[in-house]
Amino acid sequence: MSRVYNFSAGPSMLPESVLRKAAEEMLDYQGSGQSVMEMSHRSKTYQSIIDSCSSLLREVMDIPEDYEILFLQGGASSQFAMAPLNLAAKSGSADFVITGQWAKKAFSEAKKLIKAREVASSADKTFTYIPELDPASFDPNADYFHICYNNTIYGTRFVELPDTGSVPLVADMSSCILSEPIDVRKFGMIYAGAQKNMGPAGLTVVIIRKDLIGEPREGTPTMFTYKIHAENGSMYNTPPTYAIYICKLVLEWLKNDIGGLAEMKKINEKKAAMLYDYLDSSKLFKGTVEKKYRSMMNIPFVTGSEELDAEFVKAASAAGFVNLKGHRTVGGMRASIYNAMPVEGVEKLVAFMKEFEAAHQ
Repeated sequence: MSRVYNFSAGPSMLPESVLRKAAEEMLDYQGSGQSVMEMSHRSKTYQSIIDSCSSLLREVMDIPEDYEILFLQGGASSQFAMAPLNLAAKSGSADFVITGQWAKKAFSEAKKLIKAREVASSADKTFTYIPELDPASFDPNADYFHICYNNTIYGTRFVELPDTGSVPLVADMSSCILSEPIDVRKFGMIYAGAQKNMGPAGLTVVIIRKDLIGEPREGTPTMFTYKIHAENGSMYNTPPTYAIYICKLVLEWLKNDIGGLAEMKKINEKKAAMLYDYLDSSKLFKGTVEKKYRSMMNIPFVTGSEELDAEFVKAASAAGFVNLKGHRTVGGMRASIYNAMPVEGVEKLVAFMKEFEAAHQ
């Protein structure tokens, strides 16, 4: 059976070379006589895997030494609680920009634990843009300022970061991490679920400035304490061992096969431009996001007819283009074109869309 082009928002495609490498090592990892799946996380062999993953991530993303890398579990959603519990131990407050469902959920969870304040929102236009931000409206005493850097469901992204002054900027980068170079130094903390650009579901990566790792709010569970995980090298309990191993392979692919994040960005820009250019010229399909804020990773589009949308999704799936149905809160279609989606996948999708359009004129 030939592999399909998987446009899922997550879990998403993995590089084929990574899957082949994992398959080769499934029964015997580098002469150990065992699979990474069944390997003790306390063994020297596994320690080398997690150490390599951490050092590769630091190298590929140019993460400074004054930042800690944590490999956690619970998805990015667990960070909606962990961030306020650990970062809001001083003033007990944080600012939030609401740009989609995940930003809303982060805000809602924080409100249960601290004084969370909505600074701006794009809900008035179904999150099809990023709101203009006025630094004068920010709370200078907030413990942190939270954004969702790329909005998976609605297909928007921040094109410029808010100037938060001395307040640490915290970003959910689940659907855009590793897609292009970023200056980690501009953030107090970055977190991401791995299942889009880093590896399989089950791993959550937190990159946090070391001076922000202190005592959490009173009553914080041990497993929700950054300090505990940092002091134990992400091994306070059994980490998501196999997901970390796959993340290591993905990072090796990014470094050795792609040539780093600058090259990855060029490829991603090419893919996104190809699809957006077609959407802008099409008489049947149209994008739903204001051009300035278009995501490079998640591209939602519609025909204007729910029946035609459903027909397109069904026909596309039959042709080998799967998981193009839009999120239930938006409808229409969405093509998630993460790092592992090859250029040829987008080329073939556009060709199919042109055929579909020609047949429905």
